[in-house]
Amino acid sequence: MSIDESDIPALARGCAILGTGGGGDVRTGSLAAVRAIRAYGEVPLVELADLPGDALVVPLSGIGAPTVGHEMIHGEDEPERVAEEVERLFGRPPSAIMSSEIGGSNGVAPVAWAARLGVPLLDADGMGRAFPEVQMVSMYVAGIPADLVIMSDIVGNVVTIRPIDGLWSERLARAVCVAAGSHALMADYVLTAGRARGAVIEGTVTRALAIGRATEGADDPLGALQDRLGAVRLITGKLTDVERRTTGGFVRGTATIEGTGDDRGRRLTVELQNENLVAVEDGAVRAMVPDLITIVDTETAAAVQTESLRYGQRVSVLAWPCDPLWRTPRGLETAGPVAFGYDLDYVPVEELTAHG
Repeated sequence: MSIDESDIPALARGCAILGTGGGGDVRTGSLAAVRAIRAYGEVPLVELADLPGDALVVPLSGIGAPTVGHEMIHGEDEPERVAEEVERLFGRPPSAIMSSEIGGSNGVAPVAWAARLGVPLLDADGMGRAFPEVQMVSMYVAGIPADLVIMSDIVGNVVTIRPIDGLWSERLARAVCVAAGSHALMADYVLTAGRARGAVIEGTVTRALAIGRATEGADDPLGALQDRLGAVRLITGKLTDVERRTTGGFVRGTATIEGTGDDRGRRLTVELQNENLVAVEDGAVRAMVPDLITIVDTETAAAVQTESLRYGQRVSVLAWPCDPLWRTPRGLETAGPVAFGYDLDYVPVEELTAHG
């Protein structure tokens, strides 16, 4: 299977949904993907089983605040600079590119990066969604050492970091990112295909495409999307307050939705750090990270990213279960509510909403 220009709109819609508000605006990643496909050709989409065990897989993602990435987009040379550094360190070029996170632009832009480098895209990622911090990937949960981070910014700087663990990889990479204007391209957890087996979440590019295609031509796009995701609708209403600030390389804040129609009289607050993390109604948690919470346009079912939230938008909030990996003790320690500073015991979304 290959990804061609006609696949990009569906891929972008699916990645935006899986981005849970973060991962970057899919419009910039879509433009880059289309441009690269036209220049370099279709991108083969491969499974891990298609690669020899010693094939070098390079996870790539943009790191930084989505509000900054919305205005300062990646250049075309960053992936080449990262690939050159990979080849210098490993003595061979990358065999495949993998999205570090399938959510948002970080799920679409790897098509452009793979096309430019002339290598396949792996049908997998490290999250099955989007998360804001470097260590919040399946490779870290699987116990693979986080001993290498390569970063390149838009002006041409290349920084190689040798952290002692995943938490230090986040601290150091975030500091470099902030110095670069809160926006850079990053490779971390460079690994062989053999080592990737069981350490990455497979099939996520294919899933994003299916999610994006679910609403095409649908009479009820929101219902079609809910069915595809197996999601619960937390509320439908109007955005009445958005508090958002960029600090420390993140976007942080809250969004408040006042119910309309059948939900009139209800109010849901969504707390965010790049991604939507916790949904609260009348003091009760309705959904929490690592489960997925996405705000969508009620009419079109298109995802509304963190940086695009505006007063008065008519939206619905959907929530659905995360990949089982994130519900393990190590997964919850890495990306559960406590990891984000919430004094909450994790409860799966299907239990929180069973009687809602």
